[in-house]
Amino acid sequence: MRRLIRELAYLHSPDEPFTLASGRLSPHFFDMKPVMMNPECAHILGVLIHQIIEDTGGVDAIGGLELGAVPLTGIVIAKSGKGSDLRGFIVRKEPKGRGGRKTGNPPGVEGSTISSGDRIVLLEDVTTTGGSAISCADLLEEMGCIVTACITILDREEGGVEAFEKRGIPLIPLFKKSDITGG
Repeated sequence: MRRLIRELAYLHSPDEPFTLASGRLSPHFFDMKPVMMNPECAHILGVLIHQIIEDTGGVDAIGGLELGAVPLTGIVIAKSGKGSDLRGFIVRKEPKGRGGRKTGNPPGVEGSTISSGDRIVLLEDVTTTGGSAISCADLLEEMGCIVTACITILDREEGGVEAFEKRGIPLIPLFKKSDITGG
């Protein structure tokens, strides 16, 4: 899987750094969409995430912020199998005002109904500082949910683990930047 992430997602440009969603500049860039859209990778991601979910105890719903969590949520839900009670959701960065009419979710929270008391695992494709996913956790906790963990495909090792730890939520990376870049 490391080889596939390196081949499909990793760009390195020491002379022209990339501007990340966090606003930081970095010579390393990871675009996980090609990884999530690759059948072999999607299968492996689904299996790995389900193993972690089983270890975290009872989980009612999984999901996270658009755009990265959208395909990842679909992968995990599809791997849940027939008869599973695991629900999926998406949190929009900017509520459109259309979602939630049927589910009763607040604006910006779409997909399955999310209820107070639900045990949630957040999903993220790439984590740098954790700021976006922590904002998502704040919204879900305001709804009365219990955010038990955040699973990310890749931790850039730039403060995300510490930010989540400070917030009382474990960040569980499947891979770290150093696993892919070698340092």
